[in-house]
Amino acid sequence: MISLLLPSWPKTLAICLAFFFCLVAKPARAAEPPGVAIGSKSFTESVILGEILSQLARQTGAVVSHRAELGGTRILWEALKKGDIDAYVDYTGTIRDELLAGELPASSPVANNKTNDFQQLRAGLQKHQIHLSMPLGFNNTYALGMRETLAAKLNIKTISDLQKQPGLALGLSDEFVERKDGWRQLASHYRLPQKNMRTMNHTLAYQGLVNDSIQITDLYTTDAEIPFYQLRVLEDDLAFFPSYQAVLLIRADLFQRAPLAAEALLRLEGKLTSTAIAALSARVKLEKISETVVAAQWLRQNLEPNLLVPDDDQSARQRRLLQRLGQATVEHLFLVVVSLLAAILVAVPLGIYAARHDRMGQIVLAMVGIVQTLPSLALLVFMIPFFGLGPTSAIVALFCYSLLPIVRNTYSGLRQIPPTTCESAEVIGLSAWDKLRLVEFPLALPLVLSGIKTAAVINVGTATIGALVGAGGYGSVILTGIRLLDIPLILQGAIPAALMALLAQYLFGWIEKLLVSPGLRLNR
Repeated sequence: MISLLLPSWPKTLAICLAFFFCLVAKPARAAEPPGVAIGSKSFTESVILGEILSQLARQTGAVVSHRAELGGTRILWEALKKGDIDAYVDYTGTIRDELLAGELPASSPVANNKTNDFQQLRAGLQKHQIHLSMPLGFNNTYALGMRETLAAKLNIKTISDLQKQPGLALGLSDEFVERKDGWRQLASHYRLPQKNMRTMNHTLAYQGLVNDSIQITDLYTTDAEIPFYQLRVLEDDLAFFPSYQAVLLIRADLFQRAPLAAEALLRLEGKLTSTAIAALSARVKLEKISETVVAAQWLRQNLEPNLLVPDDDQSARQRRLLQRLGQATVEHLFLVVVSLLAAILVAVPLGIYAARHDRMGQIVLAMVGIVQTLPSLALLVFMIPFFGLGPTSAIVALFCYSLLPIVRNTYSGLRQIPPTTCESAEVIGLSAWDKLRLVEFPLALPLVLSGIKTAAVINVGTATIGALVGAGGYGSVILTGIRLLDIPLILQGAIPAALMALLAQYLFGWIEKLLVSPGLRLNR
């Protein structure tokens, strides 16, 4: 029997080997290109640098996303540590005094703001798994500035000269006010007496100088507006401001995940001068050329001679704008609808519970009221460590803001039902659930829908700040318009948001007609 089976072994072995080689010889599916996320802050220079980095990485075949205009330093730093972005441009003074504050040795020259000891900075960043590049080639430090004509009239040349002018009004960016190397420490260092100070958007502060509503503001020394508006940069005669060399912060794991892209980003080291970056900013802010085109043209002239530069004629700009508005509409609707549906599912039961339990009901109402008083931007930033950048953080924040009107209106709608009506329902033998379903909730429905309508309108407006954490929506268009002082662009985001709010009101008015008995409608 065994001898009969032996001749079959070579055939079986040949079949197995053939099957194995077929598997091996089968063309492997091409590996997906690595994904790389580049971040940038909400000022023009940072957005341009983000575009340059994005296009450099894209030349290596990586799938690159540029998460632009993400707000202040802390938002990008938390996003970098969490892995929501892989790289962005920051400045040595900011790294030293903001990101690594308290982490550097107290005796080191870095901590004393006297030198740029890259070894100290690198060691501090390595603890966070962040790689520090060499300087990109320019120093963009903070400064104080004012109109040249006013400075000449008052004979102000240095920051110390401000001691003699206590009545001057200051308009400072919110980040500069709060930074450890910002206004409070500067005022203490120079013993400045000015008390008339307000915070405002960095770009809008320039308009304040021109309109004379403020006399002094904080500047970035590479700002294109300095020569355009004929401003005088005050000399830092007591050497308060440290050096702010532009550098790249890159997640260390990017060198394993996408080594070609990581190395491509480092090609920017030493390639940008202060004059060059100021000229690029001027082309965007003053000539109204898109950051994508400006970045591509610079790369083609300096690093990538074969790079294709996008068209920037009027039709191309309109096409890009329509695409952006279409995408923003979808993103805005997503933020509003998802957050509102989640709020309805949670807030209506909470309102019912609050109406049924007096003591706990007051606690519930107090808690949702406290959430409503939190500043929207602070709530968004608070969500980043838990949910990262993107729509999730914005949706959770909008969900929190939607709770109060729905909970309170549900509570009020149920509490205003006459006790005799509830007693009648009990007399005819309805259970607690049937009483709520058939009697109480239909009577309270007009107020419940009114609360949902209010929450929807609030969400449409508040969702615009979701762009600061990369959630998109109409806020991304509005923020770009503010940054570029482009009123038509601001309106292209603000008007659709207003129309969406009106549409939400109309929609819930129609739902009320559909669901509520005519005798119970609020407009009766």
